[in-house]
Amino acid sequence: MARLFVLLTTLLAILSASLAFPNDADLLERQEFGDASSSADGALGAFDPPPPPGPPKFTGTKLVHDRAHPWMPPRNGDERGPCPGMNTLASHGYISRDGVASPSEMITAVQEAFNMENKFAIFVTYLAHLLNGNIASDLLSIGGKTKKTGPDPPPPAHAGGFNVHGTFEGDAGMTRADAFFGDNHSFNQTLFDKFVEFSNRYGDGFYNLTVAGELRSQTLQDSIAINPEFSFKNVRYFTAYSESVFPVNFLVDGRRTDKKLDMDSARSFFKDMKFPPDFFRSAVPIGDQGVSEIFAMHPFLPGGNVDGKVNNFAVDPASADFTKPCVLYEDVLNSVKRLYPNPTGLLRRNLIKCLHDFHPGVAAVLGSECVEQFPYGKK
Repeated sequence: MARLFVLLTTLLAILSASLAFPNDADLLERQEFGDASSSADGALGAFDPPPPPGPPKFTGTKLVHDRAHPWMPPRNGDERGPCPGMNTLASHGYISRDGVASPSEMITAVQEAFNMENKFAIFVTYLAHLLNGNIASDLLSIGGKTKKTGPDPPPPAHAGGFNVHGTFEGDAGMTRADAFFGDNHSFNQTLFDKFVEFSNRYGDGFYNLTVAGELRSQTLQDSIAINPEFSFKNVRYFTAYSESVFPVNFLVDGRRTDKKLDMDSARSFFKDMKFPPDFFRSAVPIGDQGVSEIFAMHPFLPGGNVDGKVNNFAVDPASADFTKPCVLYEDVLNSVKRLYPNPTGLLRRNLIKCLHDFHPGVAAVLGSECVEQFPYGKK
């Protein structure tokens, strides 16, 4: 996805002894703190979010479906959303099992469990957090809006989580339906059947980069044909292509060298939210490698259906694309300013800090020419 399949997927503290974050007591303690110290502007009293974690010391492959991270089914009230990677991390306790965590916890988890490259992890995680998280409490839902992220920030900010349409999640998903049809976050068997069909047709039963390019093209054409509100630009343009390479880069066992995902493993991640048995993470830190290859197979310009009609696609020349990636950074900044037009006090401070922590990921993923901007002043 990063940012683009964010994101994931993502739409992800220094390594702790267990890296599991499974204890509900820890989350309850954070929640009680937030309730007790909230102020009129939605910020938390004396709360200082930590900086994003750096790379782990060990970056090779290792067993991640281990005894310290057993799979457990979601409980009533637990959040799950459109990103199979984050859903799996929550079900195995790499982040809090209720599906609510801080950006630092998510970055640590995606590095530990998937060997996601540090700056890419920072990019996709802070992208999701700035657009859909609770900046005041430094918590983000991997599913829908929940009180577990703490007191709401002032409107129009929403802290709606990964399920919010048009930011981290978007149209033409591989196993989730377009939001126009009512549910953009639950596993869709019909779409997964197409995933399997294309893997059989173009990958001899496996999902690989060739399948990714063909399936990405087909999902775009399908959405244009049936969704009168189809939109594919800016953030979604990037996260969709990252989404397409995510299964190749992160869901293939790290001991394999052929970068081919079998269908049993795909079903385990996408449907069951579970690591396959004896699963090892990627052998090297990795990000969105492969995006250029799948894009080159069927180049597609950003845009969407217009006038509320299907099969009425129009290119949006103002959108970010792979030839002008820094426009994406500007779009994110503009979106943040719309969500938080006049932040004050600690909320303003936390926004400045989040935007500053986000930029190293921007520079690494989009390019060093994306000069850091300071919409609320310098840190």
